Parts: sequence; C-alpha cells; structure tokens
Amino acid sequence: MLRIGLVGVGFMGWIHFNAYQRLKGAKLAAVCSRDQAKLAGDWRSIRGNFGPPGEQVDLSAVKKYGRIEDMVADPDIDLIDICNPTHLHPEYAIAALKAGKHVLVEKAIALKPEDADAMVAAAKASGKLLMVAHVLPFFPEFKFAAEVLRDGRYGKLIAGSFKRVISRPDWSADFSDAAKTGGPAIDLHVHDTHFIGLVCGVPKSVTATGVLENGMVQHLTTSYDYGPNGPSVTCTSGALSMSGRPFVHGYELYLEKATLVYMSGTCPLTCISAGKSETIELTGGGDPITAFADEIQTAVDGVKSGKMPDLLSGQLARDALVMCYKECESVVSRRAVDI
Repeated sequence: MLRIGLVGVGFMGWIHFNAYQRLKGAKLAAVCSRDQAKLAGDWRSIRGNFGPPGEQVDLSAVKKYGRIEDMVADPDIDLIDICNPTHLHPEYAIAALKAGKHVLVEKAIALKPEDADAMVAAAKASGKLLMVAHVLPFFPEFKFAAEVLRDGRYGKLIAGSFKRVISRPDWSADFSDAAKTGGPAIDLHVHDTHFIGLVCGVPKSVTATGVLENGMVQHLTTSYDYGPNGPSVTCTSGALSMSGRPFVHGYELYLEKATLVYMSGTCPLTCISAGKSETIELTGGGDPITAFADEIQTAVDGVKSGKMPDLLSGQLARDALVMCYKECESVVSRRAVDI
C-alpha cells in the first residue's frame, strides 16, 4: 500500500483528499499544514469553483505535521503530494526529493522557470519521480483529443484553437496575487500550454496580444509557430469575464480526416468526419473529482512501476511554464518571441 503525505490543506488539497477515497493501492498517511484547526480536521472554511465545500474530516488515522521537514523525514511516507501555493512549490518539492521521496506537485510546477529547472535537477539527482499534477489531459474530452492526436486515427493536426476563460474569482484571494500564483497568464493559462506542448510539442516562437492590469497579464490570445510544416495553433485564455459568465474551456481541432469540436457548457464533444457529425459519448465527465482521481492514480502507478507517467512529466510542466512567460513577454513587447 503506497502511503501519501498531503502538504497544504486549501482548495486543491481538499480536492485531492476527495480523490484519495477512490484510489487503489494507496492511502493518505499524513497531512502537513501550519493551520492547527485544519490539522484537527476542521476544513469547513474551504471553498472553490468546483467540487463540494469543505467539511469536518476525520484525521484520527493519519499523522499530522506542522513542518515539511518533519513530514519528509518520516520513513513511512512514500509519496509527497504538494498542494500549497505555487510560490512554495520549489522549496517543498526539493526538500522532499532530497529526503528520498517521490513527489506529486500541483500545477503550475513553479512561478519561475529557473525554479522549475532546479526541481527537475533535484529529481534527477535523487533518482525519484517529480510528477506535476496537470489534470486537463485526464478530463474525458481532452483525453480523447490527446489520444486522437497521438495515435493518428484521423491523420495529422492541420490547425487548432483552444479557449479557457473565467470570471474574476471571488473564491480565491491568492489567484490575483501574482507573487503567489503568477496571475491568470500563469496559473490559468498553463493548463493550455501544457496540453498544447503535450500534443504538439514546443513551438519555435509565440506571438501574443493581451490585456495588462497593474503589470499583470489578465487575458491573452496567442499564436504558436511550429514552422511551415507544423500546425497552425492559437489559444485565448483569461479572467476578464463578468461573474455571471460560467467557466468555459474547449477547442476546435482540424485534422486531415476529421474536425473535433468541444466547448464546455455549450457544445458536447463532436466529431465531424466523412460528411457525418457524431456526438462522442464519454464516461466520467460529470464529476471533476474523477479526473483528479485518475490523475493521482496515474502518479501512484508511476511510483509503483518506477516509470515516469508521460502526462505528469516534470520536464513537460517546466516547458509549459516557460511558454507562458514567453507569451507574457510577447504581450508586453508586442513582437514574436522565440522559445
């Protein structure tokens, strides 16, 4: 039985906690938080933009730590699951790796590319897995798209557009704090750059226009240059919508033999091929906890096999972060920026 130590009892820690209940071959063994009330099981203050509200939880069967140093020194813990704010990821992940623990860290991998590089290097030196919890490829509609693009059943990708927009979050004070999250162009948009990197690879350059508020990119539209023989790929992402506008993400992908269309809330996953339009029926799309459970199960299986799951690759997550920064640079400079 793989034993997990959870670091950070906020919204994402709560989502991971719910996902643990569905794991096979793994269990929660310890919790690390500086909040004594949360160590006592009072998680009722937790709120987020999906999933259930926080509850009073029973932690009588798990160990409690107030310091990461004490948790990583525990020989009974195999995997450290880091769900605290992004600016703390490098410190906590590197401490765990140096202590000989495998690590699963929530996206984004870090706030700065150089910190992401240090984390990847620490994992290589330790011989342990550094996995980054980018959940998007585990949502059924995106999982299907990734499989189609990777196995070539409809031919190669010619062009594609992605979209991810939210209203200004009133459930998280940290989201708009660039010092903790990097703001929407990092914390939100990194979902897109990770998926684009997964299915298309790293582009040669990016050209982006966007909206700056107090020096932070709140909204951007980016074109990714894959050269004359590569696909034409664009993405729009941001947090400018009024509060009545629901979260929306999706894509339109043009392949040699089919067009795939998906937009949450308005258009179910649809495949248009050979003159026919077909709604693709998928399982697991109604409950977002399912995607997180699949993601964490993949991490657990990776630890047990000793092989890095490609969807959770630390290098892929590092490259996604770099792409976000290059896009922000393009917004500010108003020119194409090489990757």
